[in-house]
Amino acid sequence: MALDRLIEGIVKLQNPTVAGLDPKLDYIPKYIKEKAFTQYGETLEGAAAALLEFNKGLIDALCGIVPAVKPQCAYYEMYGWQGVKALYDTISYARQKGMFVITDGKRNDIGTTMQAYATAHLGTVAVGGTRCTPFGGDALTVNPYLGSDGIRPLLDICEDEDKGIFVLVKTSNPSSGELQNLIFEGGETLYETVGQYCEEWGDSLPGKYGYSGVGAVVGATYPEQLFELRRDLTHTFFLVPGYGAQGGGAKDVVPAFDSNGLGAVVNASRSILCAWQKTDAPEQDYAKAAAQEAVRMRDEIVSAIGKITL
Repeated sequence: MALDRLIEGIVKLQNPTVAGLDPKLDYIPKYIKEKAFTQYGETLEGAAAALLEFNKGLIDALCGIVPAVKPQCAYYEMYGWQGVKALYDTISYARQKGMFVITDGKRNDIGTTMQAYATAHLGTVAVGGTRCTPFGGDALTVNPYLGSDGIRPLLDICEDEDKGIFVLVKTSNPSSGELQNLIFEGGETLYETVGQYCEEWGDSLPGKYGYSGVGAVVGATYPEQLFELRRDLTHTFFLVPGYGAQGGGAKDVVPAFDSNGLGAVVNASRSILCAWQKTDAPEQDYAKAAAQEAVRMRDEIVSAIGKITL
């Protein structure tokens, strides 16, 4: 099961974190942009080339520290098909370096349309007599609010292709409670209900370390809900956004973990990507600064949760 590979990477590196690769041109050192623009002009091709070189430098610096990366599709789609090609190349390069890739697409549809999304991001597609891999991520973030019709098409592909999903349950944004905290007649909140569905959906994708291939997105900005959901969703692995730039810290993410230091992977994006700017490092050292921030984040979290064991 795909999330077993993520868990094994976390234990190997003693690092329960994932680096979000959400690049903007403003985050990229000038020398990288100048090189790309000299070759392609100030075009979408130039922007995509700068994104890819920036990402490759980060991946080279992080692959021995961080077990996983999480590219957010929107930051690539905004640069057209050229940016989407940079997303594909980023996923491919990270996997070559042995990193687990969580594609952050928050896809949401039903039936054959959701099957098409699943095929694109997690599966293979037939082109004549050849099977081709469109993107090749290891896991995909998905929106559950069309119900099981939007999730079941993913489960078959996850089983066939050894992939995983992370379902939005209690997200880190300030207004998430407008919908996710709604209380039903029996006293259960919407996010608790979706969490229980994650447990049910995960029954078809059991893992060897107690966690299924159906994970949940639960934000670091809501530690009380993290505690509740970790207690109740014993087979659901968490993807925890909201650390760093969004305000979450090590003490906030502790409730996401079980007694072995497993059960969650914590995401940080801007704090890693922009570390070179925040520390006034030379722009050529952007990847080194990112690695230093990743180590700081790792050490802060592991000091709070203890040694991670299977």
